Amino acid sequence: MSTGKSTGKADRHFVTALSRGLEVLACYRDGVWLLGNQEISERCALPKSTVSRLTYTLTKLGYLHYVKEFGKYRLGTAALALGSAALGRFEVRDLARPLMQELADATGTLVALGTRQRLSMVYVEVCKSNAVLALNLDVGMRLPLATSAIGRGYLSVCSEAERIDLLDQIRELDHAAWPTLKAGIEKSLAICRELGVCGSFGDWQSDVNGIAMGFRPGNGLPPMSINAGAPAFKVSREYLLNDVRPKLMAVVRRIEEGLGQTRG
Repeated sequence: MSTGKSTGKADRHFVTALSRGLEVLACYRDGVWLLGNQEISERCALPKSTVSRLTYTLTKLGYLHYVKEFGKYRLGTAALALGSAALGRFEVRDLARPLMQELADATGTLVALGTRQRLSMVYVEVCKSNAVLALNLDVGMRLPLATSAIGRGYLSVCSEAERIDLLDQIRELDHAAWPTLKAGIEKSLAICRELGVCGSFGDWQSDVNGIAMGFRPGNGLPPMSINAGAPAFKVSREYLLNDVRPKLMAVVRRIEEGLGQTRG
């Protein structure tokens, strides 16, 4: 789970031990709830001896809990409380939820609200239509910033300085994939300038299509993005851009109005 940047070596204010502890906690994602030291070591690219000290400390502090019968760790109550407090701060969720559900039901898509963590977008709210969907996504899931519609929606509204820095990190993480990633991002941002939404049509997963729109909620919150997507056999690129797009844009505008924000 490398960030792709040697931040600790370049910044004397950077606390490496703290960073490593947080990387351990960040391993618990995408439905993973039990991890052993060896698995964490592989995910964090850290020596197992270092991971053992980190998990011991995090357990003593209540951020991890050791499950004896499995010989592995799960998130502890301190981590869960911290996550609940963070989600509670996103008052935009309460405003967005009914609008997102209405959009999901009207379009037969999965609609999600997310914000950035490193080079991923984390879902903080998910609404699904009554139609059968093959997308097993829920709150807490992470999607790549570079290839997902929701990630590209974020890139369309963050500051230019932040976008340049993020693109630099994406390039450094995988030089071989960068030309393709760059082309996909630039194409999506061009679509956004023309149509108001970003898209990902088979870029994140070959059988998934989606569009997204980023916005700035204000009130001290970071930029966020809302996507609408579904398996490609259910929704075509044309359906998303022609039929779903105006409805998604209307939802974002209503959220912005509810938060007292105006789009320039």
